[in-house]
Amino acid sequence: MINKRLLIKNLLAHNDENSFYDKKLKLNIGEKEGKAKFLKHICALANSNPKNNSYIVIGVEDENNQIIGVDFFDDSKIQNLVNAYLSNPPIVAYENIPFPHLPSSKVVGLVSIRSQDGKLCSLRKNIWKYYGGAVFFRDGSMSMPKVFDINIKDINSEVVESIESHAQNNIELTLDGVFDFMNSRKDYNPSYKVFKEYFVVCWSAKEKRVNGEIYYSRVDIALINEQVKLFYSQFDEISIAITDEEFKIIEYVQLGLQDTYSYYPLEEVSIKFKNNVSYDIENKLLFEPPQFNRKTLHHLYNSNNSLIEKLKKKISLTKNEQKDIINLPGTYLICYFNGFNEAKERLEEAKPYLKSYPDQKVYVLYKESIRILRKVRYS
Repeated sequence: MINKRLLIKNLLAHNDENSFYDKKLKLNIGEKEGKAKFLKHICALANSNPKNNSYIVIGVEDENNQIIGVDFFDDSKIQNLVNAYLSNPPIVAYENIPFPHLPSSKVVGLVSIRSQDGKLCSLRKNIWKYYGGAVFFRDGSMSMPKVFDINIKDINSEVVESIESHAQNNIELTLDGVFDFMNSRKDYNPSYKVFKEYFVVCWSAKEKRVNGEIYYSRVDIALINEQVKLFYSQFDEISIAITDEEFKIIEYVQLGLQDTYSYYPLEEVSIKFKNNVSYDIENKLLFEPPQFNRKTLHHLYNSNNSLIEKLKKKISLTKNEQKDIINLPGTYLICYFNGFNEAKERLEEAKPYLKSYPDQKVYVLYKESIRILRKVRYS
């Protein structure tokens, strides 16, 4: 089993960007340009490596390989995005890898790409400035459109196998990982469980009881064997169910209007451990959008638009407006789920103004709304 933290270190230490490896400071698939460039790189890496894995490391400075980290990126639907835009799509996984020197909210993103049966991958339809049918390959560290040769060459298998073999996990690394987790999460009741005498899952959370049910917030869950952070959230609440073979969580989101909120199930994530030293992660979307009075929503939608216009013009907000802007991301999200289709675009347009707003909680709530929107859309 590969220790993903060691894998990233090996990629950074021994290789410049090349035909099987790329690195990025950040990833933005919330905008058309960022989404298009991401799909271009996925396509090029899959085509340039038909018989081995390719990787993109997210959260690293390009010039000096300094590990900066990025926010935890909870996007189990990234394969759905790839399937929607690429013909012969590769198998793509995004994993969040913690590093000891980074804050608990920051990780390094690791995108793994594996071609399916060596078939040529291409864009299925137009996106941004790239046309449907375009084929990309890696030219050194660049992903370039090319006229393809039907005989795709396999030149990297031995190199990739060597890098992966030097990133294998062992008992010492697993034990160190458990101790590190338990010591760094002392404030939130850290615990662990061994599955199938091999896999170690650690988690920490703040417990809360509501009507006899137990929920958790400030949640951190990691699969120690691979040094993968499976779940992280500062705000959302989850429920946890554990058996000898399964670790299952249900994530809830808090939505509402005018200071009246309820919790709604968003997604169920089940990790099932097998006897053959493997595991499966299954995701099931549970979300049913709450419906609200359309007249009330119309008023709040227009109010949100006015707030954004004020921010654009750098006009000071009143005390009531300062309170309203905290609710703005969630209100736009509810409006979109209730048929206000333009609310999604207005929310995305608001990003730079919410990001620079003095109260950083506003931007955190914006990112949370975008995360929920992305999950629901790509399902």
